[in-house]
Formats: sequence, C-alpha cells, structure tokens
Amino acid sequence: MLNKVASITLGCAKNQVDTEFMLGTLLDTDYSIVTDPRLADAVVINTCCFIDAAKEETVNTILGMVKLKEARPQLKIIVVGCAAQRYGKELLQEIPEIDAVLGTGQLDRLKEVLDQLQGKELTPPVVISKTPVAPQPVSPRWGAVGPSAYLKIADGCDNHCTYCVIPQIKGHYRSRELPSLVAEARQLVRQGVKELSLVAQDVTAYGLDLYGELRLPELLRALVQIEGLHWVRLLYCYPTYITYELLAVIRQEPKICRYLDLPLQHAAAEVLKKMGRKGDRRFLESLLTKIRSAVPGIALRTTFIVGFPGETEEQFQELLDFMKEQRFQWAGVFTYSQEPDTPAGKMANQIAERVKEERFHRAMLLQREITLELNGQWIGKQVPVMVESFSQEEGRYVGRTQFQAPEVDGVVFFHSAKRHQPGDVVEVIIRAVDEYDLVGEMST
Repeated sequence: MLNKVASITLGCAKNQVDTEFMLGTLLDTDYSIVTDPRLADAVVINTCCFIDAAKEETVNTILGMVKLKEARPQLKIIVVGCAAQRYGKELLQEIPEIDAVLGTGQLDRLKEVLDQLQGKELTPPVVISKTPVAPQPVSPRWGAVGPSAYLKIADGCDNHCTYCVIPQIKGHYRSRELPSLVAEARQLVRQGVKELSLVAQDVTAYGLDLYGELRLPELLRALVQIEGLHWVRLLYCYPTYITYELLAVIRQEPKICRYLDLPLQHAAAEVLKKMGRKGDRRFLESLLTKIRSAVPGIALRTTFIVGFPGETEEQFQELLDFMKEQRFQWAGVFTYSQEPDTPAGKMANQIAERVKEERFHRAMLLQREITLELNGQWIGKQVPVMVESFSQEEGRYVGRTQFQAPEVDGVVFFHSAKRHQPGDVVEVIIRAVDEYDLVGEMST
C-alpha cells in the first residue's frame, strides 16, 4: 500500500506554490504527507528545466531517488512539473525507474496517479496536456507555514523572450481571479504568515488577460487590508507594465515593501533586441529614474544574462557600465543557456563557455562590490527586521528587512536579550556588514 508521500521541489518559488497545492489534494484522503523521502512510499519530484543547471539538478535529484529505490524497491518515483512537461517521455526512456509523469497542467491529478500505482501498472502513467488547465487551485495549500509565503497570482507568459521556454511549457499568461487570491491570502495569514511575496512569470501584467486591464494595484490595495499581514512584496516585475498607479500604491501603502524585483537581462540595445526584450538602455534608465523618483529609498533587485549569442566585449562592457551607474542593491547574473526549440538557441555566434564564465565572474564581482558598499550605508541605523529563526549554534536570531527578499537576498543576524517568535518585527541597530548580510543588535 502507498500511504506516505514525500515531495522535493526544484526551481523557482512558483514551483513551491504548485507543490503546496498539489499536496493539498491529498488532505482528507488515505494518504499522509511526510517530509523525509526515506520514510515515504512515494516521492514526488517537482522539476525545473529553465536552464542547463536546472536540468542537471533535476536529473541528479531523480537519480538520487533511484538509488534510494534500489534499497527499497517498493518506492514509487513520480516526476512532475516543467521537466516532466517538456521531457516526460525522454525521462522515462532514460530512467525507467520513474513510475509516473505529470505535466504542469495536471498537478491536481496526483491522487489519481497514486491510486493507479496502488495496482499493478505495467506502463508508467504519463499525464501531459498541451493545453495547461486554468490556474485556479482546486485544493488548499499544504505546508505553507512560517512567517513568509509566496502568493502565485498568475501562470504562463506572453512575453516570448527568445531565450526562454516558459511559454512552451506553461502556455499563455493566465491571471487568477482577484477574490480567490484575497481569500487565499487571508487563509495564509490565519495560518501565521506575516509576509506575502507575489510571484508570477510577470507580476505586473496581472489582470490584463482576465479583466482587460492591469489590476495589480487593485490587488495590492485589497491585500493590505488583511489584518495581521505585515508585508507584501513584489517579485518578477517585467519592465513594461511599471505604471505610475502601481508606484503610487507602493509609496502610499506602508505594508508594501519598498522593493521591486525587476529582471532587466541586459543593457545593450542590440542584445535586448535579439533577446526579444522591449526597449533599450535609454528606456531602462528612464524607467529606473521614474521608479526611484516615485518611491524614494526603494531597493531594486534585477537579473542579467551574460554570453548571449553574439554579445561582444563592448556590449558586455556596456552592461558593466550600466551596473556601475545604476547601483542595484541586488543582482543575479546568469550565463546564457542554449535551449533547443528557442529562437536564441538557433542563433549564430554562440559564445564559448569559457567566455561566458569569465564574464559571469566579472559581473558578479562588480555587483558584490556594489552590494557591499550599499549595505555599508545601514551601519549605525535602526531598521525593522522580521524574525525568521534562531540559530542555537551561533546564539543569535536571523531575520530580514523589507529590502531583503526571502531566499535570494542577504539576511540580518542580530543578538537580543529578549525572546522572539518567527514573524515578530523588531527594531535592530545595524553594526556591521558580513558579505551580503547585515549584523546588528536589538535596540533597547
């Protein structure tokens, strides 16, 4: 009998939300959810295949579970999500120990697949649809506990950047209904969540498909009315739909973090054009001025791709100059990953891996210096910090300011003579900078 189900989530925060909804379909059933795969009868691996590193992690994770299955042959391995949608049949051919495959639009069918595996299935169930289902969840979320959680407000993407496979995997952009999101947010807060990070492939496009107009400002105004919710954070904001109305809501509402995750990908006009991105460096500079003028003190995170096909040394240098000029608080840098079935994957003048790596390290070193310098400006200042945990080993608390997003930015380490619970917001005086992190003590 398959009774105990464990999960492993790879990739982005959106995948984490998908896993929580998927496991929610098992609540009030004969299945129980465990956190350790070694104790499970079935392991569900929610996969990612966005870039080569993600594919490698997916395969290695599956092989790790195959090794566990060698010791426990009754263990079932179910591969779901993006890699399953894109490479499901190939994975089954290469790794026959996989027992079932579920695509991105069929995650609500986990119980159905588990029920099938209770029998003597000779052929692994493969449930993949070319047309993903609507993004409205059909179950509560399992495991969304703690001071911070993600709120997935849409699925799919319509931007069609030339390097990206997401539209092929997830389909067109599909917003969730606003009342459904508010209801989910209220439930998360009742479970103890104090901070909600809004995620989608493009958060700022929310509502355009469903309502015919941009509705992110309206959603934000509804969320900040929830009693007990302390912070609302915006992640993955495509530059095109950063409106004055949106910036006004961020400025006016104290619950909305003065923080934007704004993936820009490059600064050189020709590279941006080949990427299928709108605008050029002048457009980006104007946008950043607009944001910083409308919301003084806002922290900006971005991402850049280096080594895109045909990127010259001069174009890469323009990117470095742009980074020096704009001084983002946080930036992630990725080497271009040549993905089959994408326009960029077929472009001439693919860049050698050694050149990509060299440019990656130069960009990351520059960003490290910028972040370190900007973090140094916090020394001696008192800032609100949301407590995440307490490190017994180090004898100090771990938390974040509103300028630090969960999992991707630095944290605040601080000492306090008082006892605090996760989700508490306390005033901390910053005393030092440790790499990307801040170190302080609770004010008296």
